[in-house]
Amino acid sequence: MSKRLKWSIIAGVLVLIGVFVIPEAYAYLTKRNYESEAVSEEDVPEGYEVATFAGGCFWCMEPPYEKLDGIYEVISGYTGGDTENPTYEEVSAGGTGHIEAVQVYYDPGKITYEQLLDVFWRQINPTDDEGQFVDRGYQYTTAIFYHSEAQKMKAEQSKKALSESGRFDKEIVTPIREAEEFYRAEEYHQDYYKKNEFRYKFYRGNSGRDDYLEKKWGEDRELELPQK
Repeated sequence: MSKRLKWSIIAGVLVLIGVFVIPEAYAYLTKRNYESEAVSEEDVPEGYEVATFAGGCFWCMEPPYEKLDGIYEVISGYTGGDTENPTYEEVSAGGTGHIEAVQVYYDPGKITYEQLLDVFWRQINPTDDEGQFVDRGYQYTTAIFYHSEAQKMKAEQSKKALSESGRFDKEIVTPIREAEEFYRAEEYHQDYYKKNEFRYKFYRGNSGRDDYLEKKWGEDRELELPQK
C-alpha cells in the first residue's frame, strides 16, 4: 500500500469520525440526557396560532414549514402519549404512546391552516399506518392534531379531498386527533437540518422519503407559497 493511499484512507476515516462520531458524542455528553419540556400556551408568540403535525421523523418536517413566509418557528417534539417529559431514547424505542411531531407557529394573516395542510400531505405517505419510510413503528406514524373545531373541520375536509383525488390507490389512514400535551424535544433535535446539515442530508437521501414523494406528486409537490 502506497503512503498516499494510506494517508487518504486515514483522512477519510477522520472525516467520518468528525461528521458522525463527534456530534453524537457531544450530544450525548451535553444535551442527550436532558428530558423534553412541556410546551405551554405562554410559549406561543402573540398574534400567532398553532398547528401540530406528525409526519414520521421530525427532522424532515421542519424544513418545509420554516422556509414559508408567515411561519414564526417550527418545534420538534413528542405528543399523543402518557409518559411525561419523555426522552428521545424512550420515544424512539416505542412504548411511551408518543409519536414524533412538530408544532408550527403561524401568522393566519399571511398563511392559512388549509395551506399548512396542503404542505403536510406533500411530506408523507398517508397510506402507511406502520411508520414512515425507513423509520418503522407507531412512534413514526402520521397524524394531524387539531387545536380547535375549526381546525378539525378543515383537516377532515382536506383529508376527504385527498382521498377523492385518486392520487393514492390505498386508503388514507392518517388520523385526525385532538391536540394533547406537546413536549419540546431535546435541543440538539431543534433545527437539526441546519446544525448537522451533512448528516441530515445523508439520512434523508437514504430514507426513501424524497423518492416516494417525487413519484406521487411530481410537479405538484412544490406549492407556490410565499417564502421568507
